[in-house]
Amino acid sequence: MHAHEIVIFCGILFTGFVCQWIAWRVKLPAILFLLLFGIAAGPVLGWLNPSELLGDLLLPLVSISVAIILFEGSLTLKFSELRGHGAVVRRLVTFGVAITWLSASLAAYYLLHWDAYLSALFGAIVTVSGPTVIMPLVRSVRPTAAVSSVLRWEAILIDPLGAILGLIVFDFIIATQTAEGAIHATATVIIIVAAGSALGALGGYLFGLAVRKRLIPDFLRAYASLAAVLAIFAAAEAIHGESGLLAVTVMGIWLANMRHVDLEDVVSFKESITLVLVAGLFILLAARVDLDALFHIGMGALTIVVLLQFVVGPLRALVCSIGSSLSWRERLFVGWVFPRGIVAAAISALFALRLEERGYAGADSLVPLVFTVIIGTVILQSLTARPLARFLGVAEPEPIGVLIVGANHVAQVIAKELIENGQKVTIADSHYASIQEARMMGIPTFYGSAVSSYADEKLDLAGLGTLLSLSRQPGLNELACVRFAEDFGRDNVFTISNHVQGEHDKHKVTGESRGRVLLGDELSLEALQERIDAGQKLKTTKLSEEFSLEAYFEQHPKRQPVFYTDDSGHVHFPVVDSDFTPKAGWTVSAFAEP
Repeated sequence: MHAHEIVIFCGILFTGFVCQWIAWRVKLPAILFLLLFGIAAGPVLGWLNPSELLGDLLLPLVSISVAIILFEGSLTLKFSELRGHGAVVRRLVTFGVAITWLSASLAAYYLLHWDAYLSALFGAIVTVSGPTVIMPLVRSVRPTAAVSSVLRWEAILIDPLGAILGLIVFDFIIATQTAEGAIHATATVIIIVAAGSALGALGGYLFGLAVRKRLIPDFLRAYASLAAVLAIFAAAEAIHGESGLLAVTVMGIWLANMRHVDLEDVVSFKESITLVLVAGLFILLAARVDLDALFHIGMGALTIVVLLQFVVGPLRALVCSIGSSLSWRERLFVGWVFPRGIVAAAISALFALRLEERGYAGADSLVPLVFTVIIGTVILQSLTARPLARFLGVAEPEPIGVLIVGANHVAQVIAKELIENGQKVTIADSHYASIQEARMMGIPTFYGSAVSSYADEKLDLAGLGTLLSLSRQPGLNELACVRFAEDFGRDNVFTISNHVQGEHDKHKVTGESRGRVLLGDELSLEALQERIDAGQKLKTTKLSEEFSLEAYFEQHPKRQPVFYTDDSGHVHFPVVDSDFTPKAGWTVSAFAEP
């Protein structure tokens, strides 16, 4: 391979990482930056031409990448979760999909004068949103628990369901190109759907059975799942063209709903693979966008975006929430937030490539229109969702509260002082006597393990943004830090040393998974308990221009600070790598001599 091609491939993957890192920093969907960079590098600047770079390999590489993305997404579709999250979600992924499909299809048919088949395909594609674009918005906006639950589960469930709808419509179009008459085309679609579904179900059952019976060693399970997906995809395509994507989607759904099959490591591996594929795939696909075709449909595309955003979205939410407990404000917000995402971009590009290969008229306009909808909805909703949530009163307060794992005496004392400093605090523990003591002190509690599946459903994290893991069990502290680093961010996950003096290193929990160590390794939970037993109490003192932190320590050299509170109400815990400097207006809460 020439050095030029090596530079391009490495540059695409590195730029994909940069785009996703920027998206993480600014809390926006990564697809926005990937598509914008791809369009800039391709049709705008002419740096990247995927057709010249990959040639005949472009279509199969895109097909395989989309297959893996669809499989990873379908692994999240569990029918038990669909039943357990209310009538609103069920209606949104059924009636809501039908409303969006019909509306978008009619808009493309009448505004752009596309034929009925291509319009129906476009309508099916834009029924898909997805967690990769919804979750960054939810984390940024922090809507109420009811709204957040509806948006989250709709995004998870609608990804594979919308993709299946798009696949069926696409298969019908292909069938009409090769079949004679509607009856023959319908029969062809039935064969495609049957072949893909049967092979996908068989592949899912056999792989699930192999996992259940432990026929595959743990270190090979992730690789085996990837190999199985590719094998099923290739077999389906060989049996009947265009059935491969449906087969891998059904395979993922089958595995997700198969009992006694643990796929956590497989899901984690697929998520990592998908990140890489998404980064490279969408830069390449965006680089193929035909700007002339985009400008040609210009005002029509913008009109469709406006209709989907201001009319179709609110309509589907209002219809699907009839009779629910959601307020009209919450319904309006649910209807507003529905950005299109990765699956929509992937399947539109793949379908367009295959239709262009067959010479289908107008296929070259499909990707520009779908990408316009994606970019338009992502930008518009990213800019307006937070102000709208505040205006409607459906946004939770800023998450500056503290979740404390462990209800021992040290945790109770710290929690009480945090509450007296105006913080929202929740203590979680499985020891009922300790929880009862905390309740008697007026501390909000959660009775149960904070790292359990029960806590995932019942533990209310609204308003909480920091973890302080103070359990006497080092393993539980480690698990809690790993579990809540995803929700709160690694910088906001704290624990305390459980090291016993003289303890051998082989018994110590170390590494990043332990979280940021409060007060350093020098001061342990036992040492704080000894201070409490000696009669020391937490006291809060306000700093000022005249009474700085240096003056505070000069006056009280033996006090042990536990946390600081800045003038905006945020809590800061002292760690070895602390990146804050207490100033005038802050308070310091420390154990003081009796």
